[in-house]
Amino acid sequence: MITCVVHYTIDPAQIEAFERFARAWMRLVARHGGVHHGYFLPAEGASDWAEALFSFSSLAAYEQYRARFGVDPEFVAADRIRDESGCVLRYERTFMRPLLPTD
Repeated sequence: MITCVVHYTIDPAQIEAFERFARAWMRLVARHGGVHHGYFLPAEGASDWAEALFSFSSLAAYEQYRARFGVDPEFVAADRIRDESGCVLRYERTFMRPLLPTD
């Protein structure tokens, strides 16, 4: 299993647009074989930072999902929310693997 952690710098004035963007991507990850663990939005403290975590069974499965970016109309529409609203100022993607309890 591989988990993608996405760190977002967001425009706090566009939080509703970011939520629409996030909901679209949660549906797409689930529809294309991943498990979305949710988006984590500002509650207290810094108001311009958000996180997303989602997993795929392997890096190869993630790469199949990524192959749809810029091609699949649903993926393009989800990105359009971000692009037209300016809700995402910057993002970084990191891949992690879970360490699970053995007992």
